[in-house]
Amino acid sequence: MSNLLKILLTGAVVLVAVAIVAYKYWDYFTNPWTRDGQVRAQVIQITPRVSAPIVKLPIEDNQLVKTGELLFEIDPRTFAANLDQARANLDKTRDDIKALGKQVEAAAAAVDEYESQIGQVKSAIKRYAASLADAKANFQRMSQAVKSGAVSKQTLDNAKAKNDVAQAQLEQAQGRLIEAVAAKLQAEADLAKDKANLGAAGDQNARLRAAKAAVLTAELDLEFTQVKAPVDGYVTNLNLRLGDQTVANQSALALVDINSYWISGYFRETLIRDIQKGDRAIVTLMTYPDIPLEGRVHSLGWGISQDDGSTGFELLPSISATFEWIRLAQRVPVRVHLDKVPDEIKLRVGTTVSVLVMTGAAGKEGGKPVPAVPRPLQ
Repeated sequence: MSNLLKILLTGAVVLVAVAIVAYKYWDYFTNPWTRDGQVRAQVIQITPRVSAPIVKLPIEDNQLVKTGELLFEIDPRTFAANLDQARANLDKTRDDIKALGKQVEAAAAAVDEYESQIGQVKSAIKRYAASLADAKANFQRMSQAVKSGAVSKQTLDNAKAKNDVAQAQLEQAQGRLIEAVAAKLQAEADLAKDKANLGAAGDQNARLRAAKAAVLTAELDLEFTQVKAPVDGYVTNLNLRLGDQTVANQSALALVDINSYWISGYFRETLIRDIQKGDRAIVTLMTYPDIPLEGRVHSLGWGISQDDGSTGFELLPSISATFEWIRLAQRVPVRVHLDKVPDEIKLRVGTTVSVLVMTGAAGKEGGKPVPAVPRPLQ
């Protein structure tokens, strides 16, 4: 009887263990899972904005750097000299604008002066015209009086002389008016030219804005000689050395943003039908097979690259030969964001992971703990 009891107890323990293992495997077979997954992150291409030799390189390969920390410094001497020159040009531009302003004032004063002269000459013309009219009338009277003998020939000559003087004065005044009008037109042209050279007033002046922009550009170029980390991250594949020549707008090193990690699981298209945004995901890294990480489905890819139909030889579509009875399911990327990463876990871009998605868990908090993916499935 005791032997039978032992056999029954042993059998019961074995059945429970088999049931637990079967349930564990069943959990992974009833939910979408894939071993084709990778750790991903934003990799920032650090690109210098100016070209010059590197004079300071305080970082090492695979070093963790903080936002704003110096990655490398480019020789700043040329850019400092350019900034000094731009500032000197700005000062000269301000002086030139001031001088041009004085020219505009002088030209405007000249226009006013000629305008005043025109007014004076016009008044003189009126006076000379009145004098001429009187002298002409007097001359005509004297001419009639001489015929009757009422006045002498000398008196007539004097009247004629006054008439001629008045006529000459009027003609001279009219000539001065023409000259004054012409001078005023020239002064107005000079004023317009000086105003055009001066440009807009104040900060809207084009020369001043250009000089200020040149100073700002020189300041930025000098600032760009210090290349700093835009985010917290790891310096990766550092190949720079002191004295290396940087080239503007050409990537110099890569920086892995430590706050941007996510998981890309590539699921067969036959498994993605029930996956929804927000579903619970269990991630097991090949590096840490016994420490599962939890996350949530963030999004599903809407397309993958297609080889068939692409342009091939002689611009004809390239089509791969396939067997009709073999149909390979395509892989669709599913993006998973991790909830929390333990301190002992070090995520590395490109490393392999297995991903299990608990379908129907979108919008639900928590859930039963899920162990790591079984080793045969990893």
